[in-house]
Amino acid sequence: EALWDHRRIENLSLSQLGPMLFSATALVSGLNVGPRAGTITMQTKTVTPLPASVKPGVVTGEALWDLLQHAKENKYAIPAVNVVSSCSISSCLEAAAKYGGPMIVQFSRGGGQFIAGKTADNADDAACIAGSVAGALHVRQVAELYGVPVILHTDHCQRSWLPWFDGLMDANEKYFKANGEPLFSSHMLDLSEEPLEENVGTCKEYLQRMAKCNILLEMELGVTGGEEDGVDNTDIDSSRLYTQPEEVWEVYQQLSSVPNGRFTVAAAFGNVHGVYAPGNVDLQPQILHNTQKYISEKLGDGDPKPTCFVFHGGSGSSREDIRYAIEAGTIKMNIDTDTQWAFWDGVREYEAKYHDYLQGQIGNPEGETKPNKKYYDPRMALRSGEEAMAKRLCEAAEDLNCIDVLNWSK
Repeated sequence: EALWDHRRIENLSLSQLGPMLFSATALVSGLNVGPRAGTITMQTKTVTPLPASVKPGVVTGEALWDLLQHAKENKYAIPAVNVVSSCSISSCLEAAAKYGGPMIVQFSRGGGQFIAGKTADNADDAACIAGSVAGALHVRQVAELYGVPVILHTDHCQRSWLPWFDGLMDANEKYFKANGEPLFSSHMLDLSEEPLEENVGTCKEYLQRMAKCNILLEMELGVTGGEEDGVDNTDIDSSRLYTQPEEVWEVYQQLSSVPNGRFTVAAAFGNVHGVYAPGNVDLQPQILHNTQKYISEKLGDGDPKPTCFVFHGGSGSSREDIRYAIEAGTIKMNIDTDTQWAFWDGVREYEAKYHDYLQGQIGNPEGETKPNKKYYDPRMALRSGEEAMAKRLCEAAEDLNCIDVLNWSK
C-alpha cells in the first residue's frame, strides 16, 4: 500500500481542493496453530440484505460499521486499494460496479503527495495532506455514480508521520461541522514497531478524537514483513510477524472503552508486503481463529467473532489462506502490489500493440503522412491500465468472496 511524506490545509477550503483532478497514475498462544478445519467453501451461500443504513456512495459512521458487520456475517472481505490518481480511483470503482460489492479506496501519505504534485511545497506535510483531501473529495463526487458503497480510508501512519494524520483529522472535523459526517470513513495508525503499551495508548488517544466525528480506527499489531512505499520491514525478526491473542485482547479492552469508538485490528499472522515466490511466506490464519476464540471466552457474551480483522500484505496470497482468514472475521484485505503490476501491464500491452504508431507524431505503417494523435493521446494508454487493474480487482473480489454481495434492503 502506498506511503510518503499541515497546517497549510487550513488556508485552503475544501471546495478549492475538491476539483483537483489528477491524470497520471493512484501468534497464537505459542506457535501451535493446530490443523485447519476442512476445506473452506463459500460460493453457494445466500447473502443477507444490506442494512438500510448502507447506500451507494461513501459510507461513514454507523453505516460503515453496519457494512463491516454485514461482511463478517456473510463471510466476505472488502478489497482495499491504494490509489495515486483519478485513474486508479476509476479502476477501483469500475471493478466494484462489475463484481457487485463494496470497495475501500485508500490513500497513503506518499500517494497523497503524488496527487498534489511531486514539486508542491510539502512543508509540514502540506502536500501529503492536500493531495489526500483532494482525492477524498474527488471520490465523494463520483462514487455514487457507480452504485456501490465506498469506504474512504488512509493507510499506514507511523509516529513520525502523525502531522499528516493530524492534518487529515483537521479536514475531517471541518467537513463534519459543515456536513454532519467526516470526510474520510476511517484511518489507520501503524505503531506496531513500538511497545504494546505505547501503541495502544496512542491509538486510544486518537480514537477518542476520531469517535467525536464518527471515524473508525484501524490499528496494527505485530509487524507486516517486506517493504512498501516508505515502510521497510524486510529484516524484521520473524517472531514479530505473528500476533499473540493476549495482545489483541489488550487492544480490544482499551479501545472498546472509548465512547462511540469503532476499530479494526490488523493482526499479523505472517503477512508480508510485496509478492514472493510460493513457499517464501508462511501465513498462519489459524492465529486469527484462535484469537477470536480467546476474546470470545473472555467476554462470555456468546459472540464467536467479536473482532474485525484486517489482512495486510494480501498480494500473491493463496485463495485457501485468504478464505480461511475470512472465516475468522477478516473483513478487509489490502491489495497494492498486484494492482500496481496490473495497471503497468495494461499500459505495457497498449504500447506493445501500437508500438509502430507511437514512434512519432506523424507516420505509421498505414503511411508516412498518417497522424498518430489518437494513439499517443495519454487517455488511451491510461485507459488500458485502468481496464487491466479493474480486471485484476474483479479476480481479487472472487478470492475475497465479495461477488454479488449487494443485496440492497427493499
